[in-house]
Amino acid sequence: MQFPSLSKPVVSQSMTNSNDMPLAANPLDRAAHHRTDEAWLEAAMQQDNVLFFLMRNGEPFVEKQGLFWMGPEARKLSPAAPWLFMGEDKTGAPVFALNLPPKFDVDSSLIAGVGNFGEFRMAVGAISAMEANLVSTARSLFMWHASHGYCAKCGGRVGVVEAGWKSQCPECGAEHFPRTDPVAIMLAVKDGKCLIGRQAMWPAGFMSCLAGFCEPGETIEQAAARELFEEAGIVCDPASAEYVACQPWPFASSLMVGLILEAENFEITLDKTELDEARWITRAEAREILSGKHPELLCPPSMAIAHHILKTWALRDD
Repeated sequence: MQFPSLSKPVVSQSMTNSNDMPLAANPLDRAAHHRTDEAWLEAAMQQDNVLFFLMRNGEPFVEKQGLFWMGPEARKLSPAAPWLFMGEDKTGAPVFALNLPPKFDVDSSLIAGVGNFGEFRMAVGAISAMEANLVSTARSLFMWHASHGYCAKCGGRVGVVEAGWKSQCPECGAEHFPRTDPVAIMLAVKDGKCLIGRQAMWPAGFMSCLAGFCEPGETIEQAAARELFEEAGIVCDPASAEYVACQPWPFASSLMVGLILEAENFEITLDKTELDEARWITRAEAREILSGKHPELLCPPSMAIAHHILKTWALRDD
């Protein structure tokens, strides 16, 4: 079954519009007013036009044409499986995500032979931008529920409410909402050069923007400047920060906020617990890396916001 109302968005060359960012394109009206209407939700899951996509262990079920879609028969796969109401498409069809058990056996089920569960990063590269957003959102929510099954206030077991968008403790009544962690991901730039770095666990030659979590009491600009100084000894004024774009990133559930900051020094002092290497490169070198023609260095693929931050800077005039 194909999702009838999905189409790829128009992508600008420099990708500075967050709505065009990979994993960010949202095809649905989230229709949050339906989340508390249990009778409506139950009826919606039985409608002929309902659309289900399948997840297992954070991975989507895909076929050759893209994300695999099912109708109301999807719930027969695993009647007790958790589900999410994702919203309504442009035709008004309700859209749900179904989270199958970790050991669900595809070969003995209704979906035998039609597809497979694909590793997330590989799978989203083979489906539409709109579908990738749905899969990314579902991954974040399902993994949050899996890791936050107990009340932070009293320790009781929580229940999933509001169609998967909240949990609530039946013992003390405390409400818990899905977390989204803000992350600054940034380029420091100075005199026609930008700073890139790599962690020790990354493949040789693979370089990216520096990044770090925003701490309590910080702005995202302050977090970017702090991380640059802590990891590489580069001093930047938070006031120099230029916003590029942001991207939801479901590992586990972050909002990557892309920035470019003006550096005050070139001297690098590495925190070896964070970075194995950092270096300054020119715009010409950045363009070579982005095009895959650099003899030594690689950059993140176009699915990652780091690619588009580097591209935004590299395509500017010197």
